[in-house]
Amino acid sequence: MERFEYHVVGMTCEHCERRVVGELEAIAGVDSVTADAATGLVVVTAQAQPDAAAVAEAIDEAGYELANA
Repeated sequence: MERFEYHVVGMTCEHCERRVVGELEAIAGVDSVTADAATGLVVVTAQAQPDAAAVAEAIDEAGYELANA
């Protein structure tokens, strides 16, 4: 398993974290996701790096912005 970190802008609470986690867990190959609204850090665990476009789209679908996009 590899660990991939992303910075998400706009998360402010636990509800925000759950939305981001739910969208990212739906990406094929993603094993687990954790999100921290206080820091904006989202950690994805997967066998290989998830497709960058899929990650950006999932975060956008959750209603937030990928800081590195």
